[in-house]
Amino acid sequence: MVEYRIDRRSGVATYLQIVQQTQQALRLGLLEPGDKLPTAREVVEATAINPNTVLKAYRELEREGLVEARRGLGTFVRRTLGAAPADSPLRAELADWARRAHTAGLDREDVAALFGAVLDENFPKGDQ
Repeated sequence: MVEYRIDRRSGVATYLQIVQQTQQALRLGLLEPGDKLPTAREVVEATAINPNTVLKAYRELEREGLVEARRGLGTFVRRTLGAAPADSPLRAELADWARRAHTAGLDREDVAALFGAVLDENFPKGDQ
């Protein structure tokens, strides 16, 4: 099951953080079709956010065709995204690189900017 972490200083709407974290879990294979998402109540208890925010995120995921709400049962994953399993050798290489970047004195924003620039160079817009 996915555990949501809300960063109130990120500038990203709370519901979008839930959507993005769910999408990431789907891409990494941490959530698979048939898996149940935490109930709105469970998310509210874990994150101290408004229940309507959770429901808005789940509606967005449903609109994208990633999950489906089953009345009285919960919200379930319909399909997965991407092909980058959490245990991929590429993930280990990236983790090693991130540790080296941190050791070299880069902060989180520096690493994000550098990684974003490399992504843009190697994955041109429209190359999805």
